[in-house]
Amino acid sequence: MVFLGIATAAVAAFVLSSVYYIVAPKAPPASAERGSARDERPKPWQILLELVRSAIVAGLVAGLMITAGWSGAWAGALLGLSLFALPLVLLAGSVQWEKVPVSTAALHAGDWLLKLVLVGVIVGVFV
Repeated sequence: MVFLGIATAAVAAFVLSSVYYIVAPKAPPASAERGSARDERPKPWQILLELVRSAIVAGLVAGLMITAGWSGAWAGALLGLSLFALPLVLLAGSVQWEKVPVSTAALHAGDWLLKLVLVGVIVGVFV
């Protein structure tokens, strides 16, 4: 059952992120030479890689929940919310040290927040 939860959460996270980046206000590119990859359709290998990345996150959430003896959507949501600290710290570092615009980091932070809570809820139901 846990593997079904991980797979379901990975697909749901992919769909949520896709919708999020379609409807979210566009952040300015970090530099003129980078352009905006958001205007391009993702290649099949990028979609597959994103699904793998989402499955890794869902697997991590599942492993933490199992190890802690937690189950249920509420526990999963709280774990996802707690884990949001990690991408938040990384994104803050990219603003501080790599001069990524705050608007770009905020855009990605919103995606991570929604994705981690959703993954936590779905995995929590299956754990």
